[in-house]
Amino acid sequence: MKKIRILLADDHSVVRSGLRSLFKTTKEFVVVGEASNGEDAVRLAGRLNPDIAILDISMPKLTGIEATRLIKEQSPQIKVLILTIHANEEYIYEMIRAGANGYVLKDAEKKEIFTAVRTVAAAEPFFSPNISKLIIEKFVKRAKEPSPEKSLIDQKLTKREQEILRLIAQGLTSREIAEKLYLSPSTVNTHRANMMQKLDIHDTASLVRFAIQEGLVRAEATV
Repeated sequence: MKKIRILLADDHSVVRSGLRSLFKTTKEFVVVGEASNGEDAVRLAGRLNPDIAILDISMPKLTGIEATRLIKEQSPQIKVLILTIHANEEYIYEMIRAGANGYVLKDAEKKEIFTAVRTVAAAEPFFSPNISKLIIEKFVKRAKEPSPEKSLIDQKLTKREQEILRLIAQGLTSREIAEKLYLSPSTVNTHRANMMQKLDIHDTASLVRFAIQEGLVRAEATV
């Protein structure tokens, strides 16, 4: 049976010692390296190429978030499992964005830690039950919130058209807009014509009034 190779990173030697002893209770896992800070964790991950790097969040030199991001950049195949005391929502989302594959709390039982390591090693995400509950509750809360209504200008015009309309309202000519946006004057004029058609507006003055009404520019900016 191929063993799951583990790198431990935690700034508390007692925690590392406890984890090392825990993983020695089964032949399924082997600890190939230890780090007491995020910088060493990144360096050892690159040198040892473990299957999993188990990281704490609060570490000197580099946090677990920063270390995770760097490990994933240099060695995408290495799975990262966060083992921490922090059940903070912001930490969870930051770790997910950094590329972490799992998130387990330090008060987890041996069985849960082993399951987390096996699951993450199999390229599946794993989150402690409390963490999963927090993520789901937040997702449900956001899903129930009414979606913000798009303004008329967002409904009608593309981002590029809004950009050109803003400059038109500021008094720039088509040639000046073209130079500013690195476009040709004919392209700017095409955008102007498309905007007028979409908005059912037939002259530049009305176009400027529309931009002011929609808050794209302030009235004094057009003076």
